Amino acid sequence: MAWLVLPGTLVCMLRFGLGIPDSEAFPPPALHNCPYKCICAADLLSCAGLGLQDVPATLPPAAEDLDLSHNALRRLSPGWLAPLSRLRALHLSHNELDALGRGIFSNASRLRLLDLSANALQALGRHDLDGLEALEKLFLFNNRLAHLDEHAFHSLRALSRLYLGYNEISSFSFNHLHGLRTTHLRTLDLSSNQLGLLSIPELAALPAFLKNGLYLHNNPLPCDCRLYHLLQRWHQRGLRAVRDFAREYTCLAFKVPASGVRFFEHSRIFENCSAVPPLILERPEEQLHAQVGGSLRLYCNTSAPAMSITWVSPQHELLLAPGSRDGSITVLGDGSLAISAVQQQHAGIFVCMATGPHLYHNQTLEYNVSVYFPHPEPEAFNTGFTTLLGCAVGLVLVLLYLFAPPCHGCCHCCCRRQLCRERRWPREPSPLQELSAQSSMLSTTPPDAPSRKASVHKHVVFLEPSRRGLNGRVQLAVAEDFDLCNLSALPLKAGSESASSTGSEGPMMT
Repeated sequence: MAWLVLPGTLVCMLRFGLGIPDSEAFPPPALHNCPYKCICAADLLSCAGLGLQDVPATLPPAAEDLDLSHNALRRLSPGWLAPLSRLRALHLSHNELDALGRGIFSNASRLRLLDLSANALQALGRHDLDGLEALEKLFLFNNRLAHLDEHAFHSLRALSRLYLGYNEISSFSFNHLHGLRTTHLRTLDLSSNQLGLLSIPELAALPAFLKNGLYLHNNPLPCDCRLYHLLQRWHQRGLRAVRDFAREYTCLAFKVPASGVRFFEHSRIFENCSAVPPLILERPEEQLHAQVGGSLRLYCNTSAPAMSITWVSPQHELLLAPGSRDGSITVLGDGSLAISAVQQQHAGIFVCMATGPHLYHNQTLEYNVSVYFPHPEPEAFNTGFTTLLGCAVGLVLVLLYLFAPPCHGCCHCCCRRQLCRERRWPREPSPLQELSAQSSMLSTTPPDAPSRKASVHKHVVFLEPSRRGLNGRVQLAVAEDFDLCNLSALPLKAGSESASSTGSEGPMMT
């Protein structure tokens, strides 16, 4: 260990002899070329809010996220991002940039997010955004943009979200979207601008997924019936951009800022529009039904032959040959889609976009696929038939009970079962029981005696009605306890005016 201590001792003696202070002899090591007052943490470089007027001269090459927001930057030099080969996100919001220029982003081929919001940009040139082939999100809101070159976004092949709100844009071509590729674009924010003229056919021709993310609120739109019907249809379809900001969609009735009228509220301005049938601007979606586990084939039926056909799935996946990422959808050579085993994930809107010299710009077709489960096999035993059969059998039994006479065999069987069930011990008859039959014949109301109370063994009692109107008909007088099997012993009496028949031994017929 002595050989390690000796060099350190010599260095200390040399420093003491020469009188060099510690701070000058050993300066602090640089933390991966981190700029002064900036914060460097792994792959993050933050120089926000430092009042910088120029970009720091030294930038660490390991940075993937660079934040230069809330400064006073006015110009960006071409090639200034050359050291940052790994850069994925660049934040330049809240600065004083009034122009970009060619070659500023020439070394940003991996950049995914670019935030230029809250600056003073007035125009976008044709080559201002060159080199951003992998850019997915571009924030340009809250600037002073009034002019966009016809091909300002032509190099942004992967752009999916573009925010142009709170600017001074008065016209925007939805035909070619200033060079944007609609196959990837999902959000186009044009709200709070000066858009006064819109091409209704171009809006209607946009694919469904882009209409869902097209924000046009807070613009001086014209009170046009075609635009009114188009926005009404988008609102009924539940498109997010219209549904979430329905109250902020206004139009100018008399080309005066104070004459703003809301599209989706009752107003006399649109009374004539409701009387006139809406024009067919959007091609209706083709409804397709598929069963889970079945096969499905989708054809891009364009009005003319197409040079190229592109599909977008309901999950917003760009379908290219040979097919989807999970392998469930196959892109065939003729441009059609083939699904061998349909699943629930395939339900939704498939969009076909075709381009060709004989097509009017880009033609889009939509196919709404509904997926359902197979119906179960019908039951072998039909409950409806059995219910009807049961009703018929019940009706037959009721008719037999009402109209068919009872058989003697049934009577004997019934009597035997009744005797076995209701066997009683013999007892001496009381005088009231002996007179029960006569009292029932002589009075319509039974006497108030304990023996005349309702008995559990009583089958039927016929009380003699008024003697008037009998005309000699035979009446039946039955006591409480009678023998149903010995019908010959039942006393019958004639309905005559003479009372002597009540004391006769046998039946007397007149």
